[in-house]
Amino acid sequence: MGIVIKNGKVLQDGELVPRDILIIDKVISKVAEQIDSQGHKEIDVKGKWVSAGFIDMHVHLREPGYEAKETIATGTAAAARGGFTAIACMPNTKPVTDRVEVVKYIKEKAQREGVVRVLPIGAITIRELGEELTDMAAMKECGIIGVSDDGVGVQSSRMMKEGMRRAAKAGLPVIAHCEDETLAKGGSIHEGTFSAKHGLRGIPNEAEAIHVARDILLAEATGAHYHVCHISAEQSVRHVRYAKEKGIKVTTEVCPHHLILTDEDIPANLDSNFKMNPPLRSSEDRAALIEALKDGTIDIIVTDHAPHTEEEKKRGLALAPFGIVGLETAFPLLYTHLVLTGDFTLEEIVSKMTSKPAELFGLPWGRLEEGAIADLTVVDLETEREVNPLEFASKGKNTPFTGWKLKGWPMMTMVDGSIVWKREEVLKTV
Repeated sequence: MGIVIKNGKVLQDGELVPRDILIIDKVISKVAEQIDSQGHKEIDVKGKWVSAGFIDMHVHLREPGYEAKETIATGTAAAARGGFTAIACMPNTKPVTDRVEVVKYIKEKAQREGVVRVLPIGAITIRELGEELTDMAAMKECGIIGVSDDGVGVQSSRMMKEGMRRAAKAGLPVIAHCEDETLAKGGSIHEGTFSAKHGLRGIPNEAEAIHVARDILLAEATGAHYHVCHISAEQSVRHVRYAKEKGIKVTTEVCPHHLILTDEDIPANLDSNFKMNPPLRSSEDRAALIEALKDGTIDIIVTDHAPHTEEEKKRGLALAPFGIVGLETAFPLLYTHLVLTGDFTLEEIVSKMTSKPAELFGLPWGRLEEGAIADLTVVDLETEREVNPLEFASKGKNTPFTGWKLKGWPMMTMVDGSIVWKREEVLKTV
């Protein structure tokens, strides 16, 4: 017996068209206007859009070591609520994901307690100290899909070059947090008019862009696949565009908050839920990011989901840790503020969250077609809901979007053809 998703709509040549979907043995067996559900379990989605499951290549699950902020169980539950069926978790845990034993722990824990696919990313250097390279080949054998010293970035050019050489040899992408600490250390928000007005030390665009430029040269020299994390500055975009024109293997990602907010949106009370790294930049930077996403300079969209405890975020903008949660609001934000506004088509946005990350990182998901693995997301594009952190599955409630009214909320998430989350009041299984 299979499953028939009835009365759904799928994207076809840029249009939403009515389609039924038959799933047999974890695979999409048939997509057609009408499928007889006799002998199969039927799920009536009542005209909702059915998409390939979203893929997020930049998530902080915090486990091991920071379980007060998030766990693999709560983080993957948040992912499912956001329509994500696969997420890549960053290595800045405690202990750092810098050896096989930690990779195994994450994979085994995710197998037991996770509800979506978890893809570990290993560290470039041991303990992310930038002093000694990890055994990347051994961690790859155990299941990592890339290497990163996310949260700090590799400060030494020599170490980064050696890391790229080792990663290239192992066939792993280098997923780089780009931040020159000599320029950024001590900063809390973007260096600009807002930071000057409030007497806060700022983080200049150059702190990111200098590392991007450096690493592009190193990627050219080593042949590594270099992937820029959470790009935020116009100068960084300029460097990436140049690198792609030159045929250097450089890709990059952007977060919803950098596409939607600027430092001008930080409230007068200096709400620390607006503090993330990289920080919210200027309106000129935001415009550059939108243009780059449109023309393909920026390849994919990620959340950089970074949960913290309420107590930590209450320390104020200068002292609170960097980071906001993003898994449960990402698509509604993008749909409401980029698709409904006419800046992007639905197809352009969803490809950056499904087929494109799968293509970049060699993953077998991200497609809704016959023969594809049945990782699917059902989305209500019509109903408006308010962002309420108290409803989040994530332990982290640190979002700057509280109270925002959005459309495009996921209603059901399936992994391998099995439902891992749904809104009972909207979907009926018979």
